[in-house]
Amino acid sequence: MAQIIGSPGRYIQGKGELNNLCKYAASYGSRLFILTSPSGKKRVEPSIQAGKEGTGVETVYEVFNGECSMNEINRVMKAAEGAGCDMIAGVGGGKIHDTAKAVAHYMGKPVIIVPTIASTDAPCSALSVIYTDEGVFEKYLFLPASPNVVLVDTEVVSKAPARLLVAGMGDALATYFEARACMQSSAANCVGGKSTLAAMALARLCYETLLENGVSAALAVTENVCTKAVEHVIEANTYLSGIGFESGGLAGAHAVHNGLTVIEETHALYHGEKVAFGTLVQLVLENADSEEIETVVDFCSAVGLPTTLAQLGIKEVKPDQIMEVAKLAAAEGDTLGNMPFEVTPEDVYAAIMAADAIGRHYAEEGV
Repeated sequence: MAQIIGSPGRYIQGKGELNNLCKYAASYGSRLFILTSPSGKKRVEPSIQAGKEGTGVETVYEVFNGECSMNEINRVMKAAEGAGCDMIAGVGGGKIHDTAKAVAHYMGKPVIIVPTIASTDAPCSALSVIYTDEGVFEKYLFLPASPNVVLVDTEVVSKAPARLLVAGMGDALATYFEARACMQSSAANCVGGKSTLAAMALARLCYETLLENGVSAALAVTENVCTKAVEHVIEANTYLSGIGFESGGLAGAHAVHNGLTVIEETHALYHGEKVAFGTLVQLVLENADSEEIETVVDFCSAVGLPTTLAQLGIKEVKPDQIMEVAKLAAAEGDTLGNMPFEVTPEDVYAAIMAADAIGRHYAEEGV
């Protein structure tokens, strides 16, 4: 059965939209529980409060503890229940979004996702990635629906550190290649159906948007300005990638990311930075065309995404450690099983080492 997952109930993107959060929330309830970081609250509360008057919506803030784990989800649920809130909002980055979505799911409440950065495709997805309290990948929590509202204030996002937007490009970079692999293998997408032409078109558009606008956008946000290129990349990172990966499916790149979480040094890297390297590993596994690999390496180098193990923080490469990464990436139930051929831990190990060598070669050549 071909199936493309529905997008969020409403996807709203534009400058100054954060002021309208309570206005949009009023359609779903009257007491909004807002999960955010301490620094995030300082940045967003004035805008949210400025737009609250006349909406009839009360707001309750809760500080996120930093990891999307089951312990944190249970803690936040108790806080939301204790505050008598009838809707949940996650304001911040990907792990806040995933936690808010999981909390809303278990409580049976509407959820509004408000990215203050565009570092992952988590906002639009019907998925939460669950980690241990120590930050090691544990499982995927597939949700019955995408968020009720995704609200993206491009002015806020453009003022976040440039590295975050670039990390989002790394996450989005994998979308097309993983969807292509799933199409070739007839693997199920993230909602249990098969990929569609529409899903592949979104995934390809995501990749093309990055190639066309990525460098310009990365340069613009270093100046804290929001240009058309920045707006296009925010849409690619948030919407095109989110709908594209769910409807197209996940494969090698995200499985390698999951494997890399066993190495403590990589915990300092953002999700999308590790996914970018995972994309290169997937292309090596596929024995992809050298021109395609060069395009990916060139793009990553131009915007500042890692293409080597050293750039992932792994200064000393230990074969046993890399094999542990490979074993976790190739574990039963992870998405390497969606590749159009059998992949063993030994294959993944070889691809990681080869990808690292390719990245170092192009860096030395100045490509």
